[in-house]
Amino acid sequence: MSNVERRDKELVYISDDEVFEEQKIARKLTQELNTADRSDFAAITGIINKLFGKSYEDTFVNPPFYCDYGTHIEVGKNFFANYNCTMLDVGMIRIGDNVQIAPNVSIYTAGHPVHPATRNSRYEYGIDVTIGNNVWIGGNVVICPGVTIGDNAVIGAGSVVLKDIPAWTIAAGNPCKVIRKITEEDRNKQFAGRDIDDEAREDIQRIEKEENDSVKYPTAP
Repeated sequence: MSNVERRDKELVYISDDEVFEEQKIARKLTQELNTADRSDFAAITGIINKLFGKSYEDTFVNPPFYCDYGTHIEVGKNFFANYNCTMLDVGMIRIGDNVQIAPNVSIYTAGHPVHPATRNSRYEYGIDVTIGNNVWIGGNVVICPGVTIGDNAVIGAGSVVLKDIPAWTIAAGNPCKVIRKITEEDRNKQFAGRDIDDEAREDIQRIEKEENDSVKYPTAP
């Protein structure tokens, strides 16, 4: 097998000339993205749609943004990533609908063997990362290879996610652990348990009702 084939099968591989040729495409596009007019939102989205393997017209990433390939990144509808996001997409990064990523988040599929003799052979690996629908990733979070984050989860700022996080949970820490489940009581809450005011709550209910034909928002367990 070629090293590209080995990489794509989640086997250890070496970054040879064929691998670097693939990376050159992403480097050119990320340079274009990171030097674009930051107020030209349509141009930014256009570059991202060229870069990502799967994206939509409402996909938006606030530059700067960094990745290895771009083609190994698939995002759902209404995706947003804030400033200084890094996705090392040696393996696939699959992200669902309505996912919000705060500043300085890093998603790593790439890794190296821990034994120095094996690591110094130049062999490395990429293991897929999956993030479900309606997930919010807080600032400065690091997501490590092989992790799956379930639908509707929230990852607290500064977390290092080493293991899978179940759906409908708030998780945080280093290493990241589940703090509690998300419930229907959270529907009308904002920061630190503060109530959402009546005016905003009515507007939220109106928006949800209008969107229910196309998007059925889930009920918390």
